[in-house]
Amino acid sequence: MRCPFCGNIDTQVKDSRPAEDHVAIRRRRFCPACGGRFTTYERVQLRDLVVIKSNGRREDFDRPKLERSIRISMQKRPVDPDRIDQMISGIVRRLESMGDTDIPSQTIGEIVMEALARIDTVAYVRFASVYKNFQAADDFDKFVSELRPNTSPEEE
Repeated sequence: MRCPFCGNIDTQVKDSRPAEDHVAIRRRRFCPACGGRFTTYERVQLRDLVVIKSNGRREDFDRPKLERSIRISMQKRPVDPDRIDQMISGIVRRLESMGDTDIPSQTIGEIVMEALARIDTVAYVRFASVYKNFQAADDFDKFVSELRPNTSPEEE
């Protein structure tokens, strides 16, 4: 593994342990050339996924990009970071096990929204506002009103 600080290719593993609910290996590494310490994660990748964008453009699936967008929607929410990691790993496993390597971005968005809805409704609405391209406050109002259980006039 190449050192991210000096570029030395001869780094040493100091510690390895399971991470993210045993779906990854966390390795602490040390560079003898510069003394730098860093962490790497090793995950099983079942297949190389390709995302088909709504405009037809194709790009390689980028787990860190998915992780960033989910973490942004979860910012300042009372959700354990390990739970978020488990959710992301579950989403990636689900995508990899779909049987096809070409996955429409809409499918990924729907799977992420489904997972967020189960964990935190505020994060769900935040993600939806970007995914569904909300343009005005009315878009939020309409979306949130669909989340609320139907109340009959007698209950009010």
